[in-house]
Amino acid sequence: MLATLREDIRTAFDRDPATRTTWEVLTCYPGLHAIWMHRLAHLCWNSGLLWLGRFISHISRWLTGIEIHPGATIGKRFFIDHGMGIVIGETTEIGDDVTLYHGVTLGGTTWEKIKRHPTLQDGVIVGAGAKVLGAITIGEQSRIGANSVVFKDVPAHSTVVGIPGTVVATTQSLIENGKINLDHHLLANPVAEALGHVLKMIDDVNARVDAFHPDDSGDRTEASKQLEKDLLSEQEKLERFLGGGI
Repeated sequence: MLATLREDIRTAFDRDPATRTTWEVLTCYPGLHAIWMHRLAHLCWNSGLLWLGRFISHISRWLTGIEIHPGATIGKRFFIDHGMGIVIGETTEIGDDVTLYHGVTLGGTTWEKIKRHPTLQDGVIVGAGAKVLGAITIGEQSRIGANSVVFKDVPAHSTVVGIPGTVVATTQSLIENGKINLDHHLLANPVAEALGHVLKMIDDVNARVDAFHPDDSGDRTEASKQLEKDLLSEQEKLERFLGGGI
């Protein structure tokens, strides 16, 4: 028990750069408090004390803002950063070295009394506000971008963003020497990439149409010049939008 508590405290230092002292971790980290209360609730649940397990879970939710069903299975060095609004369903399975940020939902998608919540394998990181729904598997060392909605299996070492969640890249190890890779803002933009391909196709079509003009220089009418000017202006606006408005 003491060794486990020490490991939990060490994990806070490894995953959160704002951590300063052990006393601060013990008294001011609701994510750890929720994990500790879940272990007690899970023990009661597995011992057949179902109401007591749910009641401890309910008290934990009231104290921490984090709701973990006592039936959920959670591995070692699990870390919840901030944590407010996290919901973890009954049949969720979480491996070792997993990190969740606030607002994450690991939810179910069926009324049947079967495995209906996600499985997060070792080293998974789930960004703030993301929703992972159904009896799907998120492969090890994968990263789910903030506010993504995922309802299909994700291969190991993948980066997923968007609604619905789309695999946009592969990841290297997200946990090195126990410390988390905090570059979770460096994510691809699948919408921008798709629109970029559309723009390229439009440019190709315009080039083909221009090739049919009998005279592409010197004698363009004023209307043609204005049309080209408007086209370039709209393309610049679109490219600025795809770049985040900067």
